[in-house]
Amino acid sequence: MKKGTIFEGIVEKVNYPNKGIVRTEDGEITVKNVLPGQRVRCSVTKSRKDHAEGRLLEVLEKSPKETGKVCKNFGICGGCTYLSLDYETQKAIKEGQVKGALDRALSEQATPYVWEGVQESPNKYEYRNKMEFTFGNEYKDGPLTLGMHKRGSFFDVVPVEDCMIVDGDYRLILKTVREYFSEKGISFFHRMTHEGYLRHLLVRKSKAENTILVALVTTTQISDDAELLDGFVKELLLLETENNRPAINGTEGSAFVNELDTEKLSGKFAGILHILNDSPADVVKSDRTDILYGKDGFGEKLLGLDFQVSTFSFFQTNSAGAEVIYKTVQRYVESAGILRQGSGDEKKPVVFDLYSGTGTITQLMAPVAKKVIGVEIVEEAVEAAKRSAKANHLENCEFIAGDVLKVLDEVEEHPDFIILDPPREGIHPKALPKILDYGVQNLVYVSCKLSSLVNDLKVFRERGYEVVRATAVDQFPWTANVETVALLSKLSEAKHHY
Repeated sequence: MKKGTIFEGIVEKVNYPNKGIVRTEDGEITVKNVLPGQRVRCSVTKSRKDHAEGRLLEVLEKSPKETGKVCKNFGICGGCTYLSLDYETQKAIKEGQVKGALDRALSEQATPYVWEGVQESPNKYEYRNKMEFTFGNEYKDGPLTLGMHKRGSFFDVVPVEDCMIVDGDYRLILKTVREYFSEKGISFFHRMTHEGYLRHLLVRKSKAENTILVALVTTTQISDDAELLDGFVKELLLLETENNRPAINGTEGSAFVNELDTEKLSGKFAGILHILNDSPADVVKSDRTDILYGKDGFGEKLLGLDFQVSTFSFFQTNSAGAEVIYKTVQRYVESAGILRQGSGDEKKPVVFDLYSGTGTITQLMAPVAKKVIGVEIVEEAVEAAKRSAKANHLENCEFIAGDVLKVLDEVEEHPDFIILDPPREGIHPKALPKILDYGVQNLVYVSCKLSSLVNDLKVFRERGYEVVRATAVDQFPWTANVETVALLSKLSEAKHHY
């Protein structure tokens, strides 16, 4: 196949992550953003002797499986991939992707692993508890918008005020903030010129408290922005119900409130923040954070424990789905027999929770462990974890802020069990040997990127570990993402855990 040649074909299947296999008269082409059963037109972008990649030009015929409901931005924004399918079909696609990848990675494993299928998210829509929106425009020199990046575009931003994976509070906040800054004529930060004020809007929500944390990210290119920010806070607070709305500078803006009686938030604001970021890179980071209203975090509850969540702390973006993941982790730990050593503290295990985020797993393990050590590189998350552990009256949790690669050289304790929940790129290649050198009999690996897990499994297998059981959790319905949880045991022990 020559580069630039245009072909038509049928999508036979979609491999992880979102790589469709299109069958044409001249062979197979790998094309992103397609669905099984679609007839598509694509252009070859890369061609090798045994492999070709292409770019989707047009969907000629829908798949017979496209029977689900869609929003107006489906296929335009870079979010949902499988929204036009029914839920069982997208679930089957993800199961095929995860199990297929594990089967290939473990084809030479001595003992077959137990595959437990895909566990569903309790909520299929409006499940996200965190969103990062971007200021920009839909097209060059177009009006200000606020939303998600257009699929395949570095610059264009699509308004997503009808998004179905967040609840109505997100949609209302998005609309209100966009309209406010549009009326004020405030510019967004241009990536090429590095000029402009508005960058991002972060929104987080607690399901337990029904409270909302909003963070406006801007540059410092407007030196006197106090009045602008004061108006921003007022516009947001006017969205709260009248009984809960505090007076602002001696006024409640009653005329404006009456106009919005049909558009009220279901939750309350825990805090409204202003984050200043002058980095040229398109990343959400803080050079300085100012609290404009309320506080800089809120509480969340998972499996009966209280957690503190702040602006940048890692916390699973689907609270109900997170409980499914953590129950699975608990079950896998129990199935490994590590908790049956005895009831006395001297016989309870020492557990390492590496890449611990806000310490969710660390604290869930605390009641059955002698000690749990959580290691996390984000200091803000570690401080939140410490506050949570104190609130939960857990005295056997230790949280260390730092890179796993370096921290393991400093920790004196030796673990009996290790739980891994690394970032998308997986475990650092230099940290992995240090983890394996502990020689623990059992580990649980939680992965948000299947390909990273598969790569790490090669090293685990070289060091004598086998996957005993595995499952997928549909933590992100309608997107191409899926969580995988696996229990690994040393080869001599693996046969005992069925």
